[in-house]
Amino acid sequence: MIKNITCTFFLLISISLYSQLEKLNNYKYIIVPDKFHFVKSKDGYSTSSLTKFLLKKKGFEVYLSNDTFPEELNSNRCLSLEASVVDNSGMFKTKNQIVFKDCYKKEIFKTEVGVSKEKEYRKAYHEAIRDAYNSMSKFNYTYKPSKVNVISNNGVKNDNFTTATPTIEVIEKPIIISRPIVTPNVNKTKIKKEVVVSSSLDILYAQPKINGFQLVNMKPEVVFIVLKTNVEDVFIIKGKNGILYKNGDNWFSEFYENNQLVRKEYQIKF
Repeated sequence: MIKNITCTFFLLISISLYSQLEKLNNYKYIIVPDKFHFVKSKDGYSTSSLTKFLLKKKGFEVYLSNDTFPEELNSNRCLSLEASVVDNSGMFKTKNQIVFKDCYKKEIFKTEVGVSKEKEYRKAYHEAIRDAYNSMSKFNYTYKPSKVNVISNNGVKNDNFTTATPTIEVIEKPIIISRPIVTPNVNKTKIKKEVVVSSSLDILYAQPKINGFQLVNMKPEVVFIVLKTNVEDVFIIKGKNGILYKNGDNWFSEFYENNQLVRKEYQIKF
């Protein structure tokens, strides 16, 4: 009886792990950080390069975080997973694990813990990372596009791997209205034009980039790329003569288009 229960328990664990591994097929790219937290320099002891090399052997299209990405990946970072090596080493053993997370930092899969008793750091990290990678030996990667990368109306990635069309909240496009503003003057009345935008809000989702973020809508498509400044909650909008700043709970973009100020209010989820 105990033997049967034990066998069933390990069978369920195996099925669960395989199911998690299968989720990796729904992502087209893997991004490996060019520096892991447990090393002092970029690609310290070649840990990032080794991880990239091993995952490419599995069939993934892999880039280091400081590589030049294809345009498709730049436009939609949710097509990729981040594969980081986590270090849980003790005094006598080096223990590494490869953890895969999606663009919302949700853990999709993690390997078994790889172990090494080597004393020299480079050899120890390499042996432990390879040992962790070997726990994926029975997995064969085949890219299978699915609805996994579609952003749903509550800002959470859809984890239902079916071909059904997800329910997406329809947000009306802003209506741009030009109205005159009368400025009093001693001699005459000057007429200025200001661009006024309707109050219906778009929801954008922030995806980290070097020195800032890319903001995507629910299609998903990139609306803005914003760059950090020294002022909290103020960003420069790349490619436009304007800024993005926070006021209260919402964010506002302001930039000039055809010599007119365009101002738009958003909800942004970081």
